[in-house]
Amino acid sequence: MSAVALNADVGEGFDDEPLYAQLDEANIACGGHAGDERSMRLALARCVAHGVQAGAHPSFPDRAGFGRALPERFDAAPLCTELVRQVQTLRALAAEFGTPLTHIKLHGALYNRCAADAELAHEIATALRGEFGELSLLWLAGSPGWARLKAAGFAVRAEGFVDRGYRADGTLIPRGDAGALIHDPEQAARQALRLAQSGAYETLCVHSDSPGAAQILRCVRARLQSLGSAEP
Repeated sequence: MSAVALNADVGEGFDDEPLYAQLDEANIACGGHAGDERSMRLALARCVAHGVQAGAHPSFPDRAGFGRALPERFDAAPLCTELVRQVQTLRALAAEFGTPLTHIKLHGALYNRCAADAELAHEIATALRGEFGELSLLWLAGSPGWARLKAAGFAVRAEGFVDRGYRADGTLIPRGDAGALIHDPEQAARQALRLAQSGAYETLCVHSDSPGAAQILRCVRARLQSLGSAEP
């Protein structure tokens, strides 16, 4: 186990089987942007086989755009209902495997919006806590949404990314902009080390659709384990 947990978004239609051996936590797509009953069952089986904690990865319903497009305006109430439904679906399947869900992490554009929009973050988190109060919420560390939930007493955990570039203010560089994606395992490992040493992060993510994701994870885990072994 590294000083911080390592997680990945899985069940999204990519070859993510090699990732599980390096993971502490898996965020399983549950039908909003990707995923169906078959992929959810497969991801849960792999979590059980590798001793990985299983979590839900719900999304704004946008399968065509992979959850990376979000309208400027939308009604939050039906979205909350949809997010709850997605997590309920995964939770029911997890019960069949005898494994509990441990956390929820929003996906894509909704994740980023809820990092920046503290009011929306609070509304969605309230809906999720009402149905899944025992589950922790993974949120972008240091963001306005994370700070609002932390202050309000939610079980929210600070997440960082090893395969995404950061702006100077701690926000993620938008996909499509220069420096947004980190493909070099050594660069990702250096970033993971920097984030871990800051003490501001509880879990670090790599995306399963990142080229060389398994190699990135192996390099990151090795670097973080070496940090842990050097500590008194």
